[in-house]
Amino acid sequence: MSGESDDWVYDEASGEWRPASEMAAEAEAAKAVFDFAGNKLVDGDQVTLIRDLKVKGAGQTLKQGTVIKSIRLTDNPDEIDCRHDSIKGLVLRTEFVRKR
Repeated sequence: MSGESDDWVYDEASGEWRPASEMAAEAEAAKAVFDFAGNKLVDGDQVTLIRDLKVKGAGQTLKQGTVIKSIRLTDNPDEIDCRHDSIKGLVLRTEFVRKR
């Protein structure tokens, strides 16, 4: 070997042996969460609504341009957990938000 300390993993999709760090980086990229414009979102980001959204169960509408502070990512890459002054437990789809 060439003295590298990286472990090698068999990639069944390509049929090749690849560095474990490379495979882990690709897996992490696949889990990434993006807003409607393709900007990467992370925990704690602020987002803005890109359209009016009726909130089920709350009986109100969040207007376009509303700023949501301190988002949290969920297990679903299409949804983010949010806090809003008047709505507890708000979950928004990433297709309706833009990173600030």
